[in-house]
Amino acid sequence: MNRHHPHAVDKQLLVLTAILFVGGLFVLGSASMMLSYKNLGSVTGYAARQLLLGGGVGIVAMYATSRISYRTWRKFALPLLLMSFVCLGLLFVPQLKMSFGGATRWLKLGPVSFQPSELLKLTFVIYLASWLDSRRREVGSVSYGMIPFALMVSVVAAFLIMQPDVGTLIVVLMTAGFMYLLGGGKTSQAVVLGMLGIGVLYLVVQLAPYRLARLLVFLNPGSDPQGAGYQISQAFIAIGSGGFWGQGFGKSVQKYQYLPEPMGDSIFAIFAEEMGFFGVALLITCFLLFFIKGLGVAKRAPDVFGKLLAAGITAGIMSQAFINMAAISGLMPLTGIPLPFVSYGGTSLAITLAGVGILLNISRHT
Repeated sequence: MNRHHPHAVDKQLLVLTAILFVGGLFVLGSASMMLSYKNLGSVTGYAARQLLLGGGVGIVAMYATSRISYRTWRKFALPLLLMSFVCLGLLFVPQLKMSFGGATRWLKLGPVSFQPSELLKLTFVIYLASWLDSRRREVGSVSYGMIPFALMVSVVAAFLIMQPDVGTLIVVLMTAGFMYLLGGGKTSQAVVLGMLGIGVLYLVVQLAPYRLARLLVFLNPGSDPQGAGYQISQAFIAIGSGGFWGQGFGKSVQKYQYLPEPMGDSIFAIFAEEMGFFGVALLITCFLLFFIKGLGVAKRAPDVFGKLLAAGITAGIMSQAFINMAAISGLMPLTGIPLPFVSYGGTSLAITLAGVGILLNISRHT
């Protein structure tokens, strides 16, 4: 019956999304005050851009994807993935690429610039959900399941390594592994694939001196506080000075050019400084509730494709949040992954909201 008569979207999931989105704008507004005034002449410049560009496009995309039947995406899974690969390939065209911090991750088409890797996060989940559904009786096979899966992930990994974008690579590997297990892959095979993934990441780290320096700083944070360890050292100061209740909204000191990337991958440290452990606990709770609601949608999905798609989108958002907060807290090496809904980045926000829209549509069929 639900297949032909969709009902209302999951309101709790929608409310959680609204809280993270609106709350993220306030956090970004505070974290970006100094840089906004310095670069744009207005303390709210970057927050306004996030709202009008990333938020505006994202809300429209979320509404559209929440109205389009999630089964439609299965028909376009391969074309969407190929489109993402084409966009990633265009990053090697000098006239179209934009580089920052030694990485080429932005594609500039006229007045519009965006990150193709953000699009890949969603399109790969769609394709993988379709592929695992079509092979659900063969996923447990080494020849027809594990090896083709490994080759498919390797192609995506190669594109991301060439940028380089190791942070997105880790998110893709975590999300793909979760979906593989959920789609019927054997635990023993997942362990083998996980070891191969760790091996690839190790080689990637070894091949780039700055990545190796980040790893060494992670193992010994105080080894180079003025060099490779400067960002994490300043992040520790921000988090530590927040205490339980925080310094107060807008009262961060570290955002005044002490902590690098205060509105990017370091924004969680600024939030912890201003809102303290209490605020951090609330933020983590919101993400955990989002994760639980997303998995609930996956569990109640009427078919395997919907189940895998909902689980993949949820796992992708949650893995990004986990990696960002863990890295800036010193629990894993820094990766440059943004905090979903919070960090500055129009492409990331728009794609995240589009993914939430698909989740909401699946919830209409549960």
